[in-house]
Amino acid sequence: MPGDAPRVRFAPSPTGYFHVGSARTALYNWLVARQSGGTFVLRIEDTDAERNREEWVDGIISAMHWLSMDPDEGPYRQSLRTDRYHQAIDALWEGGFLYACDCTHDGVDLRNKEAGILTPGYDNFCRDRDLPRGDGRALRFRTPDEGITTVDDVIRGRVDFPCSAMDDFVAVKANGAPLFVLANVVDDIDMAITHVIRGEDLLPTTPKGVLAWEALLSLGWMTDGSTGAGRQLAPGLPVFAHLPMLVNEQRKKLSKRRDPVAVESYRDKGYLPGAFVNYLGLLGWSPPGEDEIFTIGQMAEWFRLEDVNHSPAFFDVAKLTHMNGEYIRALPLGAFIEACQPWLTGDRAPWLVTNFDEAAFAKLAPLVQERVAILSEVPHMVDFIFLDEPNIDEDSWAKAIAGDEVAGTILADALATFSELTDRWSRDALHAATSAVGERVGRKLGKAQAPIRVAVTGRRVGPPLFEALEVLGPERTLARVRTALGRIGATAGGERPS
Repeated sequence: MPGDAPRVRFAPSPTGYFHVGSARTALYNWLVARQSGGTFVLRIEDTDAERNREEWVDGIISAMHWLSMDPDEGPYRQSLRTDRYHQAIDALWEGGFLYACDCTHDGVDLRNKEAGILTPGYDNFCRDRDLPRGDGRALRFRTPDEGITTVDDVIRGRVDFPCSAMDDFVAVKANGAPLFVLANVVDDIDMAITHVIRGEDLLPTTPKGVLAWEALLSLGWMTDGSTGAGRQLAPGLPVFAHLPMLVNEQRKKLSKRRDPVAVESYRDKGYLPGAFVNYLGLLGWSPPGEDEIFTIGQMAEWFRLEDVNHSPAFFDVAKLTHMNGEYIRALPLGAFIEACQPWLTGDRAPWLVTNFDEAAFAKLAPLVQERVAILSEVPHMVDFIFLDEPNIDEDSWAKAIAGDEVAGTILADALATFSELTDRWSRDALHAATSAVGERVGRKLGKAQAPIRVAVTGRRVGPPLFEALEVLGPERTLARVRTALGRIGATAGGERPS
């Protein structure tokens, strides 16, 4: 990398939720800045007034903060840089790099059809007409007729674009606003960006940006001093690195409509930021060695742009979830309990806040921590403690109780046996009592406890049963077994328990 202090930028458009692909791009830019003592710049490309929303800007900034990728500079906003773009447009016009065009898409298509040209594209009709600016005319960039525009890409190597295959592209809309390519070049020049690290979908536009950059350089274009360095000659071309596309399990490009791509949704479901960043780092890059779990500090030390693979990267939600579970289990117990609080005492809790018992949860927390992969699963593991009555999962009831001919016998026997334990209610005593109940009906412990678990907790899956019953207490446990017996309508002896 040239220079000792690279300046990189992340430049999202606020047109929706923060995409996981954008987060990966932000991370790789952030890593380059961190490992080299450089500067990470956030630039909001908010010139599309019809699609942009301020809440999307807030969402980008909030998600980046959650991932510990706060920018060193910015956010800069393209919407506040209109005057600067017009200065560049004026310079390019006066230098002969732009010309006015009043062609319509239909007009271009008709001329191409009449000329027998099957490949769509602009035919340079207005290049030599010397039309004046204004009056609703777009401005096109005059591309070279011959030669090759080369993009030296750190990840993809040398990519050549024959100029003969490039249209005179529109650089300025008919309303006078610059298009993406020109605005980005002006921004990158003014912000002294040394490395442009972005998705591969933008590689086809890169030669246009190179031509615009070189044109401004040839005109002696000056930076505007927005980086605090004062006015100076514009920097030369940056280092380009185009990151591999993210795909789903069908190996199709991730789609906002089809795939779970919003970073905010993963945060809200209870993925840990460290796990999420760790997984993002693996989407196109591998660390030295075989261990895929590492800290963000280690990633910043090991990461190299030239080691990024150019093949598409599979965004595997199952693998991310598994990794998140590993991160959860590695948390100190106190940190795990603290991380769970939004799901225990906030709006996400499925019980009344006044029902929550911190001491009761603390007793079950180590057992829950071993069994959840995301924090939003925690309430389902412990809600039976904090609800007045358990939420019965009907599928669990059907399989463990309604579909088991001896379930009533087990519950009735458990009710009688557990009633004798009220003065010595402990997991060990409950374990021994349930084993005895199972032996009397010829069941091993695992099958014997299934009807009891569903009757008391509402589900077949949860924390270890006897620890859960110990925390729930004898009064509530026995009451729930009675309720279950009432639901199935009989005990082993044909009488309802008192």
